[in-house]
Amino acid sequence: MRRAKIIATIGPGSDAPERLDALIAAGMDVARLNSSHSGLPELESRCAAVRAAAERSGRAVAVMLDLAGPKLRVGVMARDTVLASGEPFMLVAGECEGDSSRACVNYPGLARDLRPGDRLLLDDGRLELSVTAIGDGVVETRVTTGGVLGSNKGVNVPGTTLGIDPITQRDREAIEWGIAAGVDLVAMSFVRSASDIGQLRGLLGETDVPVVAKIEKHEAIADIEAIVDATDVVMVARGDLGVETSAEAVPVLQRRIIGACRSAGVPVIVATQMLESMTSSPRPTRAEASDVANAIFDGVDAVMLSAETAVGAYPTESVATMARIIVRAEEASLGEPVGDRRSAGENGDVTQAVSAAVCDLAEDLDLAAIVTATQSGATARAVARHRVRVPIIAVTPHASVARRLQVVWGVRPLVVPLADDTDLMLGDVLRAVVEAGHARAGERVAITAGVAARAAGATDFILVREIGRDVTANPFTPSTSTSGLDD
Repeated sequence: MRRAKIIATIGPGSDAPERLDALIAAGMDVARLNSSHSGLPELESRCAAVRAAAERSGRAVAVMLDLAGPKLRVGVMARDTVLASGEPFMLVAGECEGDSSRACVNYPGLARDLRPGDRLLLDDGRLELSVTAIGDGVVETRVTTGGVLGSNKGVNVPGTTLGIDPITQRDREAIEWGIAAGVDLVAMSFVRSASDIGQLRGLLGETDVPVVAKIEKHEAIADIEAIVDATDVVMVARGDLGVETSAEAVPVLQRRIIGACRSAGVPVIVATQMLESMTSSPRPTRAEASDVANAIFDGVDAVMLSAETAVGAYPTESVATMARIIVRAEEASLGEPVGDRRSAGENGDVTQAVSAAVCDLAEDLDLAAIVTATQSGATARAVARHRVRVPIIAVTPHASVARRLQVVWGVRPLVVPLADDTDLMLGDVLRAVVEAGHARAGERVAITAGVAARAAGATDFILVREIGRDVTANPFTPSTSTSGLDD
């Protein structure tokens, strides 16, 4: 059984129905729609295609809308433009065709935010400029590292905070579409602080769509604990993060971010160039396989494929390869100590305490599974943070909750209508788990849910049950209990 989840980016190389069917069969749990490279019509058609493929497969597959964010870019450049090292070069706000002496940028406040001596990195750091002077809307630089500069290439300013709005008009249009389309997660690019997450939540309104905070700006590192507290999921987006900081800093920052998320019980994703060579090769490099495995060893909830599945020649093979690497790494690491679970019940948090306790029971009693009955998925997430060896089965009446749990480590969602009466609910849960093949007669499972209230975080009991020979009959004696869901 694979515990860590796989996110695959959907693009022209993978959006055909037969390709999507193959990706799901290979192990895709979440389909990423990248609005940086797609307009609303493409997003809409791909979202519908993913939903249809998931329906055909009978599996819960989440759709994650990835917002483009305020990416600073140069505009159109003349063909074969080359910047020569040591030569002057200007950046001008507005629109123009650039050449070897100047380029236009899409941020009018660039000259206001920069100072002489600042560094600018173009095209993912392939070219470097040093600011020499600031004029009226013009940034004068000298080329430190030259090379070919193509149209629409990114511009990063390490160590400098720009006054750019974290949510663009294009993002707002994508958000409006995403809410109407019912996407399962929304990823925010270039998050700098927890307040950026607050702005996005304001646009999401009354919806409960989880927010994924993409960590790729140097400012986000300084505010990482607050960002983790403010968001639902964190993504370590190593592309721009490596440009904003340095290549040698990325592995250290990745471990720090994963640690902060694990401590807080927040799902964490590692992304960017995980199997990059498989964009054009049927096999990964040894270094790429080690990269994926090390993320699993660090305890991530999910790993992500970008160009490999969006435009690559081997999208299905990329997902299948990633799945095999994950399984092998998990076989080597499951069972390693995860820390003192009793600490999860600090501050009187009953749900966290019960979730920690059920993990101890699962290992002490050699249970076949931990089963959570849930409205929102909160208890399943609380159990998953402990990286317990046994499967975590989340039984929920809501298909949207089942899809959102596909970004959480070790959780297998089941969509089942649940009765209000606690005893009837427990019978429904047990039968669903057996019918889905997660437990057999003679095996024991632990069911955790709530009988005290339907308020969020109301998980307050654990029931250990041995599966009987006849699971078609209700194995529980009726009682007067009236609530049976955790939240």
